[in-house]
Amino acid sequence: MTRSAQTALVALAMLCWSNPVASQSSGSPDPQLARVRTDFEYGNYAAALKGASERIDRGNLAEADLVELHKYAGLSAFYLQQKPEAERHLWALLQLDPDYTLDPFVVPPQAIAFFERIRKEHAAQLEPIREERRRRDERLREAQERERAKAEAELQRRQLEELARQASLPRGRQQSFVLNFVPFGAGQFQQGRTTMGIIFAASEAVFALTSIGAYLAYNSLIRTDTITVDERLTPDTTYTFTLRGIRPENQHEATVWQNVKYASGGAFWVTYAVGVIDALIHHKPEIVMPQESSRSERGQTLGLTATSPTPEVQPLITVVPLVGGVGARVGISF
Repeated sequence: MTRSAQTALVALAMLCWSNPVASQSSGSPDPQLARVRTDFEYGNYAAALKGASERIDRGNLAEADLVELHKYAGLSAFYLQQKPEAERHLWALLQLDPDYTLDPFVVPPQAIAFFERIRKEHAAQLEPIREERRRRDERLREAQERERAKAEAELQRRQLEELARQASLPRGRQQSFVLNFVPFGAGQFQQGRTTMGIIFAASEAVFALTSIGAYLAYNSLIRTDTITVDERLTPDTTYTFTLRGIRPENQHEATVWQNVKYASGGAFWVTYAVGVIDALIHHKPEIVMPQESSRSERGQTLGLTATSPTPEVQPLITVVPLVGGVGARVGISF
């Protein structure tokens, strides 16, 4: 048989040994391989050689297991002085892996020299095998790269689908719990209940401004008068002192303003408490906002044309200075 024919047979044998069936069988450890390894490590070289040869003859082995069995068989035959048998197994090992090396910490120098001599003698035959292994490894790497790229593309597709799904869900707006305790309908406006917000804001503003105006009007009636006592009370000289208060002729008006102040103040706090309770009852941690696309699609379905958005109704509270006090003006802006 010519050298080229031998090389072709070796390459064919490598492809057969690396077939998928052998790869599948390597999923679990081979019990006979474990026994061969144990026999070899304990120096039972005859049993290791016999067990390795029998397991190799049965076939259906992964390439790594086959390399290990040929190594144990070749070294065992070498230690038993069976040089032809040792050369046969070590040459088969090199046909599987031309760059395989023995561990110098485990294998004696004589066995390593014997192994390297075999490699040197068959160097011309090992080069095509080495080239074929390089091509096979390259094809394997390319296949792995394709699988990795495919897995990454699938992962990106799933991520985009998840983002699209989340984007299609109704959006939520977070609500502040503390804002429910702010006066002037702040909790109602946060919840989107504009009408109730306007009612509470206007009522509290009117009561608060009324109470402030009554307070200022009552204080405006307070006068400071200077009183002088003549010599009828103090024989030597007169005595002067200052009296601050409300004059008798303004007492009725002052009482009215004081009652208005307390009544409007009490009404403010009652309205504030009702507004807080109402806001707490209707409070939700998150309000679902309608999607823009959904609104536009509904508008197209009903045959509506795009128009400028209607501005929201906003309450308007204005403090107006008046002569002798202040006033308030409540309105709604459109």
